[in-house]
Amino acid sequence: MITRIALGVIIAGVCLSTVRCNDSEWAYECIKGYCQKVRLTEDNRDNAVSLGACRIFCSKYASLWPKPTGRVEVKRSLLQVNYNSIDVLTHKGDSPIRSIINGAAKRFKHNIELLKPKKSTLKAGGRSLIVMLEIEDSSSVKFLYNQDESYSLNVTQTSDGRINAQIKSRNLFGGRHAMETLNQLIFYDDLRDELQMPDDVYIEDAPIYPHRGILLDTSRNYVSTDVIKQTIEGMAASKLNVFHWHITDSHSFPYVSKSMPQLSKLGAYSREKIYTPEDVAEIIEFGKERGVMILPEFDAPAHVGEGWQDTGLLACFNKKPWQSYCVEPPCGQLDPTKPGVYDALEKIYKDMVEQFDPTVFHMGGDEVNENCWKSEDNIVSWMTERNMTIDDPGFMKLWDHFQSQALDRFTKQRGHKLPIIMWTSKLTSKDYLTKYLKNDTYIIQIWTLGNDPQIKELLKNGYRTILSNYDALYFDCGFAGWVTDGNNWCSPYIGWQKVYENSPAKIAGNKYKNLMMGAEATLWTEQADDTVIDSRLWPRAAAMAERLWSEPESTWKDAEERMEIHRERLVRLNIKSDAIQPQWCQQHQGSCPLDGVLN
Repeated sequence: MITRIALGVIIAGVCLSTVRCNDSEWAYECIKGYCQKVRLTEDNRDNAVSLGACRIFCSKYASLWPKPTGRVEVKRSLLQVNYNSIDVLTHKGDSPIRSIINGAAKRFKHNIELLKPKKSTLKAGGRSLIVMLEIEDSSSVKFLYNQDESYSLNVTQTSDGRINAQIKSRNLFGGRHAMETLNQLIFYDDLRDELQMPDDVYIEDAPIYPHRGILLDTSRNYVSTDVIKQTIEGMAASKLNVFHWHITDSHSFPYVSKSMPQLSKLGAYSREKIYTPEDVAEIIEFGKERGVMILPEFDAPAHVGEGWQDTGLLACFNKKPWQSYCVEPPCGQLDPTKPGVYDALEKIYKDMVEQFDPTVFHMGGDEVNENCWKSEDNIVSWMTERNMTIDDPGFMKLWDHFQSQALDRFTKQRGHKLPIIMWTSKLTSKDYLTKYLKNDTYIIQIWTLGNDPQIKELLKNGYRTILSNYDALYFDCGFAGWVTDGNNWCSPYIGWQKVYENSPAKIAGNKYKNLMMGAEATLWTEQADDTVIDSRLWPRAAAMAERLWSEPESTWKDAEERMEIHRERLVRLNIKSDAIQPQWCQQHQGSCPLDGVLN
């Protein structure tokens, strides 16, 4: 075995017989903190390594995404990994977490196989990799809201020459994150045609925010289960942990309710564009293996329409002109005065509780249109009989009647109280917030501007919050209008840099930052379906992932090189992530940003 020193890196099995290694005439050097492409010559070959090796050791955070929040030690020595000899070991016996760990381990090994280029057979040999998972709580596979996702990772060589990766975590989800980090430390060395990794690593890591999510709307346009899984796959690679499933809306009802199957029969776009109980179970299991909780939302009382036509429980369904009764066609809201509304809701809640087993639930509650309710004579009569005024305060009282009844029905089915998430709305405004919504029950998801005074009002009154401010986290912005000409309502397009700089801590301020649960990137699908979901989400959602995991003090400029590396990882996973720069910039790091040019 021949070894040499390069960049202070000990590398085993290097081609020394010729300047051309593996038919390549170029390699990389770390120059002023950037990897630079150089010609391989007799003079520089001792200082030139593959791009993968250079990225590991030229970056302060070893090219990891998101960057760890704790101790990071990566010693400058590499070993070849035998990709045919990788084992993930954990608790003996029939631990409840075993099946989830087995699925996560299968994914871990599969992602290592994806590092191998299609035209490569990989050099034979290398060291066996043994991953040992030590999980403190091995009794539960349940994803608890606001749980501990910390982990430690220690990579060493054993006395018999194997590579040992020891992972310690409180629960299986922290352990899964550690496997993701380990995956990112393994790379393909194209000079030697082999997989390599550092053989001496210690990392301690934990996320800053417990809620790191993506909202995907599957009602405006149907999204296939394959694409939903692909989205969850990208989330796992980026250590995002909440898939917020906006599963129904006024446009369609693709969710198959066991208790009310007629809703999807009438409300789905077609008999194929539905989510059966089997589909839901498969997605939930897929998420568990990737550390992603599936958070269902049943939005009400507004955003309800298709599927409910025959129930007699709707107000202003598809009423014209639509702009007088809702924000987009077709209009539709539940009629809070009908007792049957709450019976129907309880049936849907029953189904969702049984299927999702939620530890937090989203009840929607946005964009209630008072004109819709006002246009229905029976609602006005019901309010008048109860001395409710036909104005803002009266309709907020009606809305509270609905929300209180809905919450009671949900709690009845769940058996105990859960945190309930609702969108910002008139009900969460200063005039009505504390009167109708308790801060120990409700978490408020903010979709307005990041500088909206309502945010500080919420925090001042002790409400936990989740950011989805549309000026940074609405990924449907910046495209053509669809109810008018020009661009859509929230244009312009939001670049990954702005997403990265969208800091919950800065928006909240030091006094209230502990009330920020995190954030969600949102993709409303009026103008998106299977064909573009990937490119709309990625890599922008990954930019948010690092913000929420690390809350870095540095700017996007400091993260750009690692962002490009992570974008490549997503593409390897068959996620059609947007490109963010020419490939030349990747091979000549630091040469493209205006204020980052190497001298």
